Amino acid sequence: MDERAVDVCVRRMLRAKFEPGLFENPYPAEHIDVTAIAGEGAELSRQLARESARGAPVPDDRLTVGTFLDRWLLHLPGHISDGTLDDYEDTVRLHLKPGLGRHKLTKLTVAQVDALWQAKRKAGYKANSVRNMRAVLRKALGQAEREGLVMRNVAALSMPPRVPVEEGRTLTVEDGKRLLDTTADHRMGVLVLLALVFGLRRGEALGLMWNAFDPDARTLRVTHSVKRLKNRDPNASTKTRIVISELKTKRSRRVLCLTPELVEAIKRHKAAHNKERLMAGENWTEHGLMFPTAFGNPSDPDTFSHLFSRLAKKAGLGHWHPHELRHSGASLMLAQGTPLHVVSEVLGHASIAITKDIYGHLLEGDRRAATEAISSALLGKQAPVAPTVAPRDAEDTG
Repeated sequence: MDERAVDVCVRRMLRAKFEPGLFENPYPAEHIDVTAIAGEGAELSRQLARESARGAPVPDDRLTVGTFLDRWLLHLPGHISDGTLDDYEDTVRLHLKPGLGRHKLTKLTVAQVDALWQAKRKAGYKANSVRNMRAVLRKALGQAEREGLVMRNVAALSMPPRVPVEEGRTLTVEDGKRLLDTTADHRMGVLVLLALVFGLRRGEALGLMWNAFDPDARTLRVTHSVKRLKNRDPNASTKTRIVISELKTKRSRRVLCLTPELVEAIKRHKAAHNKERLMAGENWTEHGLMFPTAFGNPSDPDTFSHLFSRLAKKAGLGHWHPHELRHSGASLMLAQGTPLHVVSEVLGHASIAITKDIYGHLLEGDRRAATEAISSALLGKQAPVAPTVAPRDAEDTG
């Protein structure tokens, strides 16, 4: 009997031992010598028996990767955000199941996983997209490993793609002034202003609340985000829905310090907002948002992206995406000498390391200034440290 047959029989015999009635000869045409099988699969037998004795389930050689991924997704609601769940489901449906779903879970190899990443890169997917696919598979197989369904996480052992650091474009001070002049009288003009000054994410800017604005303390709290998510109601007429969700992490929930000019800009926007609410009358739906639609509902993030692109073109800047306001705001803060840790807090990054990874290339001027400062302090206008001529043998060169 070949190695594969031995492996299958041993696993099913062991499953039958701990779960009576499960063993069925997968090769009825062949005579099965149980003693021989036990001898040939001794190591596997001992390993599985030890795990069964500890209460761990015996790996099921019939379970496919696709079936496991489907089951894994069903257990995620309530443990991750709806937006993250949408991303995981799309990754499994579009990439992982088509590429690996037919393989047996216990037989999945590092080579097969690496081959999928290579195929995705050849198909034109960016390294960061492949990295996200790998992260989802790694998380799923981590759960399989904890359940004892696999002996090792082959996704974690696979080769991660090298993600190059791409320097995104930023608005100059002059570009920023031109954009703000163009949007000054628009109903979303103050949103553009705040997004640029504080580097807000698109959803965060659309989720700003009036009860988070304190004109006396000159502060504005970032507490919510507006997102478009899949509609999980089977009776819904649309595939997606727009929701207002609370920010989950402590670093993302933050307080922004306002200047008197920003406070006045928000107050002017408040007056215009109140006029819109009165005009809408009974058609107004109150959500407490600072930048809702003309009827009070959450603004569609994608609709705002299209609007912002038109405003940027009107300002003579060409096409820009709202996320580039975030990158521009961070770059302008650093250019004005704002310490990196302060920029990290304003942006709501999970750690200063993320800020450094993204914007570290903008700090060359600070590093050069630091070198010049310490060099001046230690050396001043002293003579060069290195000798102008080579020392004679008799001189002490140590």
